Amino acid sequence: MRSLYFLAILSLPLALIGCSSSGDDKSLEKTQLQIREFQTRSFEHKDSKAVMKAVLDVLQDDGYIVKNAVADLGLLTATKEIDVEHNGEKFFNMFMWGIHATWSKNSLIEVSCNISSHGDRTRVRANFQIKVMDNRGGTVEVKPIAEEKFYQEFFAKVDKGVFLHKEKI
Repeated sequence: MRSLYFLAILSLPLALIGCSSSGDDKSLEKTQLQIREFQTRSFEHKDSKAVMKAVLDVLQDDGYIVKNAVADLGLLTATKEIDVEHNGEKFFNMFMWGIHATWSKNSLIEVSCNISSHGDRTRVRANFQIKVMDNRGGTVEVKPIAEEKFYQEFFAKVDKGVFLHKEKI
């Protein structure tokens, strides 16, 4: 009985820490219109297939595996897997829970892009989300990537790719 009481006292602060929010998630402050605005970029190139090829090249250069590309619809989907396992988290959870322990093992970044012609321009809307998986394959967290800088960096690479295509480099 005493060990159960000790475990309950030890677990209470950990549960409270796990449930707290840091309040740093600025994506909660953005409206859907604001998010859509930085997820979308227009390129001065009327050949949407060439822009789609530039997007495809950027994703592959960044380590994404293209899962689907439908040129007629302007749809492109890809994924990238990243190892996020931390030995400290793994050790602590195995110490506390033994064979039942789980910890964050990898994350999967998924992207879908919509590429469409608008007169003499081509519009690209990219939507990235991150899914964190545990060591047993269970989902720990799924959330959209809603940081404007992330999209700015992505579209800067696409812009370079479109330029290279235009210049036939």
